[in-house]
Amino acid sequence: MTDSRVGPPQTTQQYVLGELRRAILSGSLAPGSPIRQDALAEQFGVSRVPLREALKILEGEGQVIYRPRRGYAVAELALADFLEVYRIRQILEEEAARQAIGRITEEDIERLEEAHADVVAAGRAGEITAMAAANRRFHFTLIDAAGMPRIRRFLRILWDATDVYRSLYYGDAGNRDRVDHEHHAIIDAVRARDADELVRRLDEHRSGTIETFSAFIEGREVRDGHH
Repeated sequence: MTDSRVGPPQTTQQYVLGELRRAILSGSLAPGSPIRQDALAEQFGVSRVPLREALKILEGEGQVIYRPRRGYAVAELALADFLEVYRIRQILEEEAARQAIGRITEEDIERLEEAHADVVAAGRAGEITAMAAANRRFHFTLIDAAGMPRIRRFLRILWDATDVYRSLYYGDAGNRDRVDHEHHAIIDAVRARDADELVRRLDEHRSGTIETFSAFIEGREVRDGHH
């Protein structure tokens, strides 16, 4: 189905990259699952060349891994790695939030509200990929307001590393309601220009995701016999 909102025509590689991202975000390509290039090339109606190019991009982002003689698979994190990613996120996002509070404009706040409205609409429609994209736009509007491009770049890498688990959280209606409530609290703290409250609300917001992801990863490690 063609989306009339899409701008310039996509290259084949961009199309394949978009489809792979959607499959990973939605959970139809689950963490740890092998990527069968022949089947996907047939499914997308493309040759294996743009598929390989797209997989190399996703490998650079940490969303897929290449294993010699076994091929590509969707990445999966050990619990310790996952918790490290979120700890680093906490540190960098606190710094970004404190810097952003003094610089954020009314236009930025409008963008936050628009992104949040898109999160809610996508959640109600059960569109996990669109919800994840709008959620990222919400958080990076705040991060961008800090005016710290290196922190932004590091945070993008950290967010990419856990996108493979995003569907676990957004697939649950209770979690979608929780996101709605927590985003409102974040916007209120931004409007009040209250840095401490904003940091507290962001910590609270991350904790629900950590809980959901950790339980899944821990359960998987027990099933797989990892210690």
